[in-house]
Amino acid sequence: MPVKAAKIGDLLRSGTPKFSFELFPPRDEKADGILWRTIRNLEQLGPDFVSVTYGAGGLTREKTVETTELINAETTMLTMAHCTAVDHTVGELRNLIGHFANVGVRNILALRGDPPGDPRAEWIEHPGGMRYAYELVELIKSSGDFSVGVAAFPEGHPRDADWETGVRHFVAKCRAGADFAITQIFYRVEDYLRLRDAVVAAGCDIPIVPGIMPVTNIKQIERFAVLTGMAFPAALAERLRAVEGDRDAIRDIGVEVATDMGERLLAEGAPGLHFTTLNHSRSTRRVWQNLRKS
Repeated sequence: MPVKAAKIGDLLRSGTPKFSFELFPPRDEKADGILWRTIRNLEQLGPDFVSVTYGAGGLTREKTVETTELINAETTMLTMAHCTAVDHTVGELRNLIGHFANVGVRNILALRGDPPGDPRAEWIEHPGGMRYAYELVELIKSSGDFSVGVAAFPEGHPRDADWETGVRHFVAKCRAGADFAITQIFYRVEDYLRLRDAVVAAGCDIPIVPGIMPVTNIKQIERFAVLTGMAFPAALAERLRAVEGDRDAIRDIGVEVATDMGERLLAEGAPGLHFTTLNHSRSTRRVWQNLRKS
């Protein structure tokens, strides 16, 4: 591990598309074995970075720090840690940021976060905490030499009153010091392009990396759509339901769709692709291999 880790914000402005993967901390010994098999498989691809998620309300706080530290120590990969403000005091967040710095993390994805238990529940500000993601960006930036990413929502955030409000909130995060953004997963390239162009028109030019997840399970995608407000395109849903009992066919469609999306996004100038793996890499590796050939 280098003494000073590379900054993702700088990497994304280098002119060549960057590929990265999202992982989550394991819940038990079996999950830990699955995660590390995935990490070793992904490491062979030479990703530009990997991210480690942070459970709602800080439910995986210790595991996020521990997993990120292990990846730093045991692999050659650059890490980014997720950090959420929900249900935390400012003091707790300062402590967490310090922990990340101590284990060699210099890239943090700053998220307001969803309420624990139900992402669609009412969002309640912690009495000693923060109300907005831009405040967390400011805190991290004032705490050390970090490259800070933020979330972007191609279809709009379900809590925003309208599209314009969402763009304003995003620009506020940029002005607070965000260096880059990663989108929530989506399945319509047009939504990403609309967001990117609206943000540029509002005077914000940070790199916005599309979040991609190859479909491997229909019910899982339907659940994500309900929880996040993400659109599940009717044509894609119809194709998948036609082969609902065939897992391999579902995976093949998922890889095909994600490959097509990746090709279109990169052709449109996206600074890279960030793959949500759910700690399994087979479909993601197939998409990566397809894109490398194209």
